[in-house]
Amino acid sequence: MLLLPQQRYICLSVHIRRLITTSASREAYLETLPSHEGITCLSLNRPRSKNAISIRMLQELHECLDHVHYDKRQTFLPLVHTRVLIIRSSSSGAFCAGADLIERRTMSPVQVNKFLVDLRNGLHKLETAPVPTIAAIDGPALGGGLELALAADLRVAGIDVTKIGLPETKLGIIPGAGGTQRVTRLLGLAKAKDMIFTGRMLTAQEAHAWGLVDYVSEEGSSGFYRALQLAQSIAANAPLALRAAKQAISRAPELALEPGLDFERASYEPLLHSKDRIEALEAFQEKRVPIFKGE
Repeated sequence: MLLLPQQRYICLSVHIRRLITTSASREAYLETLPSHEGITCLSLNRPRSKNAISIRMLQELHECLDHVHYDKRQTFLPLVHTRVLIIRSSSSGAFCAGADLIERRTMSPVQVNKFLVDLRNGLHKLETAPVPTIAAIDGPALGGGLELALAADLRVAGIDVTKIGLPETKLGIIPGAGGTQRVTRLLGLAKAKDMIFTGRMLTAQEAHAWGLVDYVSEEGSSGFYRALQLAQSIAANAPLALRAAKQAISRAPELALEPGLDFERASYEPLLHSKDRIEALEAFQEKRVPIFKGE
């Protein structure tokens, strides 16, 4: 029996909930989706606090991203096959509400400084992950939560999301985990200043109009489901090519055109001798879908 897209999502959600029970003790964990080869989720799992970032969550986030960067089949997940990483909430109606301000009040100045350095380093790990990354925003993305989403390659918001913003100036501080820099690079000076000076909250549709998020889900659907569709369209492509493309695109803003073209060529050259490139040419000739293996 064929299932409609939303019915397939419901079945997937049931499977994910089963996986969550095995990871209930972790505040951030990785999970593969057996029905969606090549797609891995990094799930945030503090539902009572809307996934506010605690010291423990941040430590486990680092561990997950280390697996994405370095795992070579020795650990609990076959991440060598990961082609796309989706950052999501383990619970519906949430993404990440920023730093845990209740925990923050109990921290010493030294602990606060260490937390900020660790958060900055964690977002750098996400930004430099060797595979394309997508933030699936299905609830408030505030402060450090939005900064987390900004470190992903692409952002997808659920149509019902009403709180996306950087409200730090309302709390007597400024964004401290890359918000002033990544928002400015994404939106330009005027919109970045508007957003941060006012501390305004944007809806999913407003964030899309501003260019802060790349996709918004359809009515009755979730950001995660739309992110999953996007991830599938990316994961169908050659893994080595995806990694090389991400590498070349990410360097573009910091290089002048000629050095950028040289870097692009340096990223392109190794792909010409890959097995996936040969497979793509053979599949084109034989009028079939290529089977990429990341080799």
